[in-house]
Amino acid sequence: MTVLLFRLSVIWLACGAVTATAADYPKVRIETTAGDFLVELDDARAPLTVKNFLQYVDEGYYEGTIFHRVVAGFVIQAGGYTADMTPKPPREPIPNESGNGLSNQRLTFSMARTGDPHSADSQFYINLTDNLALDPKATRWGYTVFGVVTEGIEVVDDIGHRATRTQDEFENLPAELILIERVVVVPADAVDWR
Repeated sequence: MTVLLFRLSVIWLACGAVTATAADYPKVRIETTAGDFLVELDDARAPLTVKNFLQYVDEGYYEGTIFHRVVAGFVIQAGGYTADMTPKPPREPIPNESGNGLSNQRLTFSMARTGDPHSADSQFYINLTDNLALDPKATRWGYTVFGVVTEGIEVVDDIGHRATRTQDEFENLPAELILIERVVVVPADAVDWR
């Protein structure tokens, strides 16, 4: 009986050691000209993607970039262009982590990429609705989900309903530019995310 209790205790402790809670996940505040929102990053399920994103955050890369794609009822996308539509040079692409069990559901935070599944670098998008067609399938790669918007949802929804226009190759550019002013890591012990 003692051996059984010891083994159960070890299993319980081991399970507890690997179970992350929401308080364990890094959080970032994205400050925009449309308002601020908070994103919780899942570094347990998408460690390479979260590390990549936080490196861009630490470098101040996103400051002065815009939301360059707004498709109502689908996604809002940012992280690659300045206000004058100049592309910002990204670092090398990262491996695709879309098979991590996270789904492109409403308010999830995901990596944008080209048709090459391993081409994600700096650009991200937020799902405005459940976009399960962007999840991986047995025969193809999906788009990596690596976080979720937890606060400021009204700001995300507002951006998603903005009027858009076409300019050069940009078909869904907001008519009024939405600038990312700052992306800040929120300390784990912060009482208020703002």
